[in-house]
Amino acid sequence: MKHLLKILDLSGEEILDILNLADQLKYEKKNGIPHRRLEGKSLGMIFQKSSTRTRISFEAGMFQLGGQALYLNATDMQIKRGEPVEDTARVLSRYIDGIMIRTFDQAEVEALAQYGDIPVINGLTDFSHPCQVLADLMTVREYKGSLEGLKMCYIGDGNNMANSLIVGGLKTGMDVSIACPKGYEPDQEVMDFAKTYSNFALVRDPKEAAANADVIFTDVWASMGQEGEQEERRAAFEGIYQINKELMAVARPDCMVQHCLPAHRGEEITADVFEAHADEIFEEAENRLHAQKAVMVMLME
Repeated sequence: MKHLLKILDLSGEEILDILNLADQLKYEKKNGIPHRRLEGKSLGMIFQKSSTRTRISFEAGMFQLGGQALYLNATDMQIKRGEPVEDTARVLSRYIDGIMIRTFDQAEVEALAQYGDIPVINGLTDFSHPCQVLADLMTVREYKGSLEGLKMCYIGDGNNMANSLIVGGLKTGMDVSIACPKGYEPDQEVMDFAKTYSNFALVRDPKEAAANADVIFTDVWASMGQEGEQEERRAAFEGIYQINKELMAVARPDCMVQHCLPAHRGEEITADVFEAHADEIFEEAENRLHAQKAVMVMLME
């Protein structure tokens, strides 16, 4: 593994290797065992989208690993004034040891990897959110003991989270069921991949998707950059594509709930269901730190 650009690039074995290292680093962190495995290394973090969890977890993670993280706001860089991404990649490769980028276009992440000589980590694009899904899989495995044979359900917009969860779930042996409105399906590249698996289903009825699920995921109806579609999306999702008590009733009694955050209570998830599963959701948020540390160690050590 040279980069982490999207979950589609990883094998199931590589995903599990990352999760195993993440578990180890989490254990060491919880028990006060130093693991300064990136001593003297620098990670440049390019942000074209706002962030809470991504920025803080990468910065804290690099510090705990003995390195430093440099916050690079895209509006303050020459890339904002038209410097080609390939030139930015070649310059940064001479200064630092790795790049994390949180942006809109997947092609920008791929170009950084193509033209640079250092590892590139996708902190989020409109197509993929690999770091979040690694944390998600880590959390599910912590609670359930393994991933193989579990049923994962995703309710809502076929966005970067849906794209990445489908691939990550299938590659680690999970059954995957997705419910989304017509016109809001996952990316066609992901659908083409998923159709090669017999344990994948895309349906319109959330209760059909959630039947006997071991874990249910959701995300906001309108992601960053889609604010202008808010009312149109509300009309498509409201009253149907929501995790609520009625939906949870058709899942397994010990079904987990996961949300990548931030959550809009009363929209994609009700407040009572969110609070009932808050421990799982915030463990998921914490695991961003540990999963990303594992990725940085595997790429940069």
